[in-house]
Amino acid sequence: MDKTEDFVQLKATGGLRKACAPFLNRINERLRVEKPALIKDDEVIASTWLPPIPSKAFKRLLMAETQIALGRYVPETVSFEITRNCKCNCEHCVVSGGEGDLDIETMKRAIDDVLDMGAMVIVFTEGDPMLREDIYELIDYVDKERAIVNMYTPGTEMTPGNAQRLKEAGLHNLLVSIYSTEAEKHDAVRCLDGAFEMATNAMKMALDAGLLVTMATHVSPKNIDELPAMYELARDIGVHEFSLWESVPKKKGDAIITEADRQQVLEMYHRINSTKGGPRIFSNSYFEGEMLGCMAGQRWLHVCVDGSVKPCPYIPFSYGNITEQSMKDIWSKIRKDRSFRGQRKTCLMQESEYLQLVDSIPEGASKPYDIDLI
Repeated sequence: MDKTEDFVQLKATGGLRKACAPFLNRINERLRVEKPALIKDDEVIASTWLPPIPSKAFKRLLMAETQIALGRYVPETVSFEITRNCKCNCEHCVVSGGEGDLDIETMKRAIDDVLDMGAMVIVFTEGDPMLREDIYELIDYVDKERAIVNMYTPGTEMTPGNAQRLKEAGLHNLLVSIYSTEAEKHDAVRCLDGAFEMATNAMKMALDAGLLVTMATHVSPKNIDELPAMYELARDIGVHEFSLWESVPKKKGDAIITEADRQQVLEMYHRINSTKGGPRIFSNSYFEGEMLGCMAGQRWLHVCVDGSVKPCPYIPFSYGNITEQSMKDIWSKIRKDRSFRGQRKTCLMQESEYLQLVDSIPEGASKPYDIDLI
């Protein structure tokens, strides 16, 4: 890494430098025109969704992208629903049906499996991971030389002591979702009075503990005009990144952002990230659009709280269960599905043809639904 105050570039040496050059060039292009989330004396955090540069986990990312360039796809990011427990009751929650959570030994085996498959970003999510007593043990268990650990929480359980325990366990980045700068609107989405204050306080406590912190939101037709105000809230709190994810329909006919909306998000993304000061913006409109394409079933795996595995959190189909099959076999099955062949610049769940497949799930059926039954 060559680094000056305002300029960072990466150089590769060794036998694989040519193979990893295309991805490295894309990273360098971003570093030329975008501010990183954080610059330290010995490393750069280009985005809270990427391993630090330099690090062994980042080298694994380069190796994975080299494999993908050769047609051997790697689940770089793996998200785990680790509990059903949550004090919120959000309508958009994608936690799977059924009851009970996976035991910690099954979780650890799954983590080992995906790390062996090349994963370098582990995400704990749904409902509130802070309500799982062994969350600190799970974070600590992930080999930090192989992967970073991110965690979503609505923030209802955060205390200064808990934030410090997360730091000591090795959490890379804490993500807290905000749905409006108006407390009443956010609380209404969470179906919990006081949720906004708890969320903003959680971010402040995590920052005080020395954690990377991301404020996240799902961009929908309902809140797209609030994005500038939400960015100012992220700036005021002092988070490292403001993460924007396009809203995902659950069925055909659900409202999604328009192409004009998407251009508005991208304009904000480029403008903010080329301006000094304030948090960086991560936008899947760019990252999973222009840069890499939809990651579902190509660079992303999602493990549900019952052990079933989906190509991403939003696709309602299961391709197997880690209590019955190996993660490698499930990944192989996903990769054989033609839906995940080729690059697309929008989420698969935003494509009308695929939503027709989703609509074929029987009414009242538990989700995720076994893909073999379609």
